[in-house]
Amino acid sequence: MLIKQTLLKDRTLTDKERKNLAILEVIRKNGPISRTDISKITEFNIVTVSNYVNHYIKKSLVVEGELDESTGGRKPVLVELNPKSAYIIGIGLNMLSMVGVLVDLETNVIYEVKKERKPENSESMMEELILLAEEIIEKSDVDKDKIAGLGVAIPGIIDERGRTIRWPGALGTKDVSICISIKDLFEKRLNIPTFVENDANAAVLGEKWLGLDRDVKHMVYMFSGVGCGIMINGEIFRGATGAAGELGIASQNPKYTSEETPSAASQLGRWEMDLGMANAAREIISKGKSSRILDLAGGDPDKISVKEVLQAFKENDPVAQEVIQEGGRNLGRKIAFLVNLLNPEIVVIGGGIEDCGGIFMEAVKQEVKEWAVEESANYVKIIPSAFGENSVALGVVGIVAREVFAQA
Repeated sequence: MLIKQTLLKDRTLTDKERKNLAILEVIRKNGPISRTDISKITEFNIVTVSNYVNHYIKKSLVVEGELDESTGGRKPVLVELNPKSAYIIGIGLNMLSMVGVLVDLETNVIYEVKKERKPENSESMMEELILLAEEIIEKSDVDKDKIAGLGVAIPGIIDERGRTIRWPGALGTKDVSICISIKDLFEKRLNIPTFVENDANAAVLGEKWLGLDRDVKHMVYMFSGVGCGIMINGEIFRGATGAAGELGIASQNPKYTSEETPSAASQLGRWEMDLGMANAAREIISKGKSSRILDLAGGDPDKISVKEVLQAFKENDPVAQEVIQEGGRNLGRKIAFLVNLLNPEIVVIGGGIEDCGGIFMEAVKQEVKEWAVEESANYVKIIPSAFGENSVALGVVGIVAREVFAQA
C-alpha cells in the first residue's frame, strides 16, 4: 500500500514527489481540509490537487469526511489523513537514554520504549538498538506489514548511504569507527526499509516537522555541545560529504593526543556531551566543597556523571547550580558563534542538556547577547526542545514520513 523500497535522501525530488509531499503535509497539518483550501495553501491549481487527492483516497492514504461550511453552492467535502494506513518506527540516542517509538501517519505515538543508554559508543550499541526495535514490533500489536519504514538516528558522521559511522571522540582521544552497514543490519534482521540519519539532523527536522511554525526556514538544533543540526531554507544542510554540524576541531597528528591540549583548540576543540559539567563538579569537590553530587555518586568522585549533577540540581545543590550555569555560559558562546555565522531564526537546545532548566537557558541567552552581533542576537529565539528526549526518535520519524509522502 505504501513504499516498500529503499528510502532515499540527499536527492532532488521529482515534480510528482514534490507535489505529493506538499499536499500530504498540508493535509497532515490542517486536515480535515477542503481541496480548495489545499490549493490555496500549496498554490497548486485545483484540478491538480483533486487528481492527487483522489489518488490518495484510492490508496486509503486519505479519507473523505464531513462537509465544510458553504459560501454558496454545494458544500465542499473535507479530506484528512488516514493515520492507520501505515506506521513508522523511530529509534534515537540521547545523552542518557535510547528511545524507540512507533507512530501512525499523524505522528501519534502508538508504542514507546525508553532505556538507559550505555556510555560507550561501539558496535554492541547497534545490537541494543535492534533489540529495541524488535521489542516495539513485538509488543505494539501493529500489523508488521503496515510498517512503512524505520528510522535510526545516531550520533557521529554517517556516510551518504548509511553504510558506516564514525563517532568523533573528545579532543585528544581517538575516533570510534563502525565499519559495518547499519542500514543492512536493521533490514536483514527486521525486513523493514531502514533510513539512517545523524541525531542532530533528525532532531532539527523533527522540531520543524512536529512543532514549529511552517514559515520557519532557518534554524539550528544544538545537540548538547557536541554537534548541531542545521536547517537552511527549510531543508537539512548536510554539507558535501554529510559531515556538516560537527562542532569543534581536532588534529589527526598524534602529537596532539597527549594531555597537553594545544591552546589554539582549547575553545574550538570537541567537547564532552555534558559540556564538561561532570569534570567541573569533580574539580570543585576535590577542593573540599561539599555537594549532594558526591552523595549521589556513592562517595566516589570517579563515578560522578551528568546524571548525578542533574539530580543534585533538582535538589537545589549549590555546586550543581554553579556547574550548570557555567555549562550554559560555555554553550552560549558556542551558539553565539553559530548565530553570527548562520543568522538563524531559532536555536533549539536538546539532546538531554535542556533538562538543566531555566538557570541553564538563561545563562545561554545572556552569553549569546554578549557575544553575537546585535542584529542576530536580538532576532534569534533560543528555546528548549519541545519534545525532550523523544526529539531524536520523532525527528527521524519525520524524515521517513517525508519519504513515505513523497513516494505516495
